[in-house]
Amino acid sequence: MVAVMLVCMFNVLLAGTSKNEVKASGRYNQTNKKIGKYGVFLGAEPEDVMKLKGYDTIVIDAQYFTKSQIKKLKKSGFTVYSYLNIGSVENFRSYYKKYEKYTMGEYEHWEEERWVDVSEKEWQNFILKNLAPKILNKGVDGLFIDNVDVYYNFKRNDIFNGVTKILKGLKKMGTYVSINGGDVYVTKYISKYGNPSPVMDAVNQETVFSAIDWEHNKFGKNKSSERKYFQKYIEKVASYGLDVYLLEYTKDADLIKKIKKYCANKGFSYYASSTLELKVP
Repeated sequence: MVAVMLVCMFNVLLAGTSKNEVKASGRYNQTNKKIGKYGVFLGAEPEDVMKLKGYDTIVIDAQYFTKSQIKKLKKSGFTVYSYLNIGSVENFRSYYKKYEKYTMGEYEHWEEERWVDVSEKEWQNFILKNLAPKILNKGVDGLFIDNVDVYYNFKRNDIFNGVTKILKGLKKMGTYVSINGGDVYVTKYISKYGNPSPVMDAVNQETVFSAIDWEHNKFGKNKSSERKYFQKYIEKVASYGLDVYLLEYTKDADLIKKIKKYCANKGFSYYASSTLELKVP
């Protein structure tokens, strides 16, 4: 499972936007916002995001943006989603020390991060009554929910129920909820309850076509079996009328063409980056 974070071991520049481009399709998401060209910029500084051109839907970490800055982005025509980590906690967050007691284990490849016990009421209340409202009050259009994969790492009923409670709580706030990854959780939810719309509006799946070679610090192509698995998963989600986004890590022009063709055929959106830092090109 690949986490999207601000800090990473790669230090390469983003590929040119011409390779990453998805032409505006005129499609609209579950809240009638135009999707158009999609970009994920979690490592971006506010002043850099203001310089973005040509994108319609962007994902940022709104904890590092002011309400005024987000208002300017929306005035410029962007649909703005914010990163929100519900399944782990990073040691660079101001609230880390308070919730460190609920952490359950190290997060592979991410030394600054630990998995958190989402079944704990205090953590649930923090997300639903404190952190999420603060982010939404800044005026973002929705949330990009990371680390639902806590259930993949800790397959317990209380963890599944904790994730479900948080996601349902976010949906009740009337916001757009895009889950980053979370295939094991979402698949179980569908098998148990059917339509996943009570907990999500969209899925953002990383590394469907691309892959990360952590040992050699480079990107490559995903195994055929892995690609087919994730394609089946995201197409299942789409069959319920939910939105699908791909986040790929690659500089391979031929691979990007395949990603673009697949997304065009399926009505999905994608962003291809050559760095995990996800800064503005």
